[in-house]
Amino acid sequence: MQQYTWLTAVLTTHTHEDFLQCLTLHSEKDKPISNIIYTPSNSSYSSALNSYVRNTRFSTPSTPKPRVIVTPLGVSQIQETLYCAQKHRIQVRVRSGGHDYEGLSFVSPEPFVILDMINLRNISIDVENNTAWVQSGATLGELYYWIANKSRTLGFPAGVCQTIGVGGHFSGGGYGTLLRKYGLAADNVLDAHLIDVKGRFLDRKSMGEDLFWAIRGGGGASFGVIVSWKIKLVPVPANVTVFRVRKDLEQNATKILHRWQLVVVKTVFDPTNFFRNEQSIPPLSF
Repeated sequence: MQQYTWLTAVLTTHTHEDFLQCLTLHSEKDKPISNIIYTPSNSSYSSALNSYVRNTRFSTPSTPKPRVIVTPLGVSQIQETLYCAQKHRIQVRVRSGGHDYEGLSFVSPEPFVILDMINLRNISIDVENNTAWVQSGATLGELYYWIANKSRTLGFPAGVCQTIGVGGHFSGGGYGTLLRKYGLAADNVLDAHLIDVKGRFLDRKSMGEDLFWAIRGGGGASFGVIVSWKIKLVPVPANVTVFRVRKDLEQNATKILHRWQLVVVKTVFDPTNFFRNEQSIPPLSF
């Protein structure tokens, strides 16, 4: 058993070194790979690893750690990482915001590297066409901020936690508070830029409708590395009213909530929305 453990450690070390050498050989001269990688020998490795581990179950001494963390600045460095990982049989975990119930974006039982999208967070808003391009490393908070910065009457149907990364959120479906009106975040994705296992840079047209369908809810990292998303912005009210009422069960909180829901849905009929369609709304009685 000790001999097997020693042999595994030696092979893993060689794999790690070969992977780094491969990255160095294939990186562009004006974009040295050394500026965007972290290894256990770097003093900032732990902070780079743990800063985006939102699920503390996977932040323990026994949790498997990546051999390398790569924080690409562009498409070419993602392609180089995928090529070298495939060549040296190292698994790749793609991390956006790190909100991961099972730690799949930063944990693996096999030797692995993390492709951290933290540097890819550009957001471009097109108010005239009600669309936006957002890179996978951006957070929902950043997306909402830049939409609001450009328009008070446009929004996007996604989650409420501002630190969630759009890459994992969109590719996982993306539940949010505007779900009943506009559906999931994935329902409002118009296009995407993806790098597949062969290193090809694909958009919706070149990847095909089957793959485009799959990355919107099927987990994007299962099919490649999604660099950016084109999304459809939706109309929202310029003003929002927020209030709070504190009631417990002894004060008929359940009954009050039920009546409030009926009042709210009866204020607006929307034939395109099942939950706001007249046929789905029961009579209101007090």
